[in-house]
Amino acid sequence: MKGLIFMRYFKEKVKMKTTQIPFQKTGFFSKMMHHYLEKNENIKPFYNNFPDISGFHNQIEEKQKSYSLQTRLTLVDALQKQYASFKISEKTSENIELLKQQNTYTISTGHQLNLFTGPLYFLYKIISTINLCEELSEKFSDQNFVPMYWMASEDHDFDEINYFNFGGKKVTWNRKDGGAVGRFSTDGLEDVFEVFSNHLGNSKNAKYLKNLFSEGYLKHNNLSDATRFIANELFKEYGLVIIDGDDTKLKQLFNPFVKEELQNNTSFKEVSETILELERNYKIQVNPREINLFYLGNEFRERIVFEDDVYKVNNTDIIFSRAEILEEVDKNPTAFSPNVIMRPLYQEVILPNLCYIGGGGEMAYWFELKTYFEKVKIPFPILLLRNSVQVVSEKQSKKLEKLNISFEEMFLNQHDLLSKKVRVNSKIKIEFTDKIQFLRNQFSELKEVAQKTDVSFLNAVNAQERKQVKGLENLEKRLWKAEKRRQKDLVNRITALQNELLPNQSLEERQRNFSEYYLEYGSSFLKAMKGALISLQLEFTIIEL
Repeated sequence: MKGLIFMRYFKEKVKMKTTQIPFQKTGFFSKMMHHYLEKNENIKPFYNNFPDISGFHNQIEEKQKSYSLQTRLTLVDALQKQYASFKISEKTSENIELLKQQNTYTISTGHQLNLFTGPLYFLYKIISTINLCEELSEKFSDQNFVPMYWMASEDHDFDEINYFNFGGKKVTWNRKDGGAVGRFSTDGLEDVFEVFSNHLGNSKNAKYLKNLFSEGYLKHNNLSDATRFIANELFKEYGLVIIDGDDTKLKQLFNPFVKEELQNNTSFKEVSETILELERNYKIQVNPREINLFYLGNEFRERIVFEDDVYKVNNTDIIFSRAEILEEVDKNPTAFSPNVIMRPLYQEVILPNLCYIGGGGEMAYWFELKTYFEKVKIPFPILLLRNSVQVVSEKQSKKLEKLNISFEEMFLNQHDLLSKKVRVNSKIKIEFTDKIQFLRNQFSELKEVAQKTDVSFLNAVNAQERKQVKGLENLEKRLWKAEKRRQKDLVNRITALQNELLPNQSLEERQRNFSEYYLEYGSSFLKAMKGALISLQLEFTIIEL
């Protein structure tokens, strides 16, 4: 479906044109992701079912056999308690009830509790999840599919989430770090709200954003509740269900796997073996610890280590014998917090989940886990690369066209893009590649003569070849550097436009916050994104607004 274009209209007369290009053409996705999308033989041992209709048929059968009714009821009970103080939509309420039924499955995504949703791709993850549920509902009419957002409430990397970018400026929440971020008090966010409000103005859309921020952060006591409120407000009409894993009842379901980890280091052994195979072709995303669990207190989250025949909690005085720590698991299950290696297993144990939707970095560490899942007899979910989006305004689109830059060229490294366009626009028609090849051919004849003499003469010929080729390459660089100066206006226009589209030479979805687009387009922006993204299309989406 390469190059497929859709034209749709939404409320507030927002016109949208959509184009898909292969992920591989953007230059922002790893070799591992390329191979996965292409079903390359090198990556096949590291995943289970592929994200297509046949794969989902198989995944449903696998999950059906392993997920118990009692786990369902515990999950629903936990969700109802988590939502007790929230006003939720009828659709979300129905979805929570549907989870009691054994023909109901989840499609999940997860994300950190970034301030005011953080980068744009937070929305794309959730929209991918909602859209996939709708698509599967059409294909499997006798099953129910519930979109689930897993809040990473137990993370402790506060520096990764305490800000968002708006209009090229960083809006930051400064507070003392320590412990699981979901438990953080929202005290101090009044100052952030004041700074953010000053950037917004007083339009109708600005007032909505101000209200969303203030209702979320100034009227909820902790970051988990604030994030739940905001995500619920943005996506409640689609029945999104939001789950917080920092929950006693849910942790109790995971207790057997925690004990297994503490006693046998199962994840370390299995993942270490997988990494030995995986690293033959790919970069390793994360490395396992001997124990892949943290001990979670109110003000800290520290690794559990086994030393001198006792269990210690790093940077504390907390020590357990083997018997004591196993007893602690039963008495205080919320104290045991899975790290990046075990969190995916926790999710798959407590959810009737078929598919996890994530970015390239997330999927890279999931690929390390398949044999671990097999060892503990939990079905390994389908992995789906989330939708990625580049928004292009009508004005920017016209500039691209005028500069003769295609969407695929738009993603080129800036140096390569400028070199390409300067060459195309130049009156100089000299090909240094031909000159260098001609030179190599001349030296090839000399080498034939040199081989009939001695080694020192052959070495001299080789050295002279390298010197002269290098000289031509340097002349080529100087020529095009001079040509770039001559075409300064073109270079400046291309540079400015690409910097607009790709801030910091990165995908805008990793840099910008949704509020920038909401301020201009309102709720139509979310509707446009939802209407444009096709989860199983497995291509990068460019949206012209």
